Amino acid sequence: MGSVTAVNFEQQNAPGIVARLSLFKGASEETIASIAAAGQFVNLSKGEALFMQEDPAEWFYVMLSGWVKLFRETMDGAEAVIDMATRGELVGETAIFEDGLHSYCAAAAEKVEVLRLPSSLLKKAVNDEQPVALALLASMSRHRKRQSREIESLTLQNASQRIGCFLLRHCNQLEIDAVDLKLPYDKSLIAARLGMKSETFSRALNKLREETNIEVKGSVVQIPSIGVISTYSCSACSNEFPCSDLQTNK
Repeated sequence: MGSVTAVNFEQQNAPGIVARLSLFKGASEETIASIAAAGQFVNLSKGEALFMQEDPAEWFYVMLSGWVKLFRETMDGAEAVIDMATRGELVGETAIFEDGLHSYCAAAAEKVEVLRLPSSLLKKAVNDEQPVALALLASMSRHRKRQSREIESLTLQNASQRIGCFLLRHCNQLEIDAVDLKLPYDKSLIAARLGMKSETFSRALNKLREETNIEVKGSVVQIPSIGVISTYSCSACSNEFPCSDLQTNK
């Protein structure tokens, strides 16, 4: 676990941070104040764990900066990356429905700052306040829809189309001209997130270059035409571009 900053959290506008979360938009001021007062900052260096699979879920986390990798470990020690979380997103909040244990691991993919909040207070808010319970159910529903979309992608899109889809979902969805996109995290993590080995990712990226004329320069991808890459990648997808789920959940 990373180091906890020893500060009075209310001096850091904790109530404002908690109140802005969609999970607590309908919560009472008393609930927001009690949860915020118990919050603590945690700073992590790359590779440090927030929690491991089957750890007791004493806390859930609000991402303030950086990227956290969510993964499960296989019996032979390999990692299956199931998601990546960044600023404004929650991590570990659904453990209150999972026997109080985390069902996956979470570790910093780079330098990370999070706000950790007691899971016991979230469980109390869900029990006591209908808007909080409905907001958490809505969040879980959105996550389930995203998982369904990813299963569809794995089933119907080839590897280069999946990379194209990934790039599009990290672009400004309203952009129509050329775009210079800085990759959000390491290519090895992108490959793992898309269910590919590194060598498969490299071959697929080369094919995407040939099909769409993108250029990759270090961590920057130059996309000459959003239309070309969306036509190529979205042809094997049931959703239209721009992606409706991104438009509604930003």
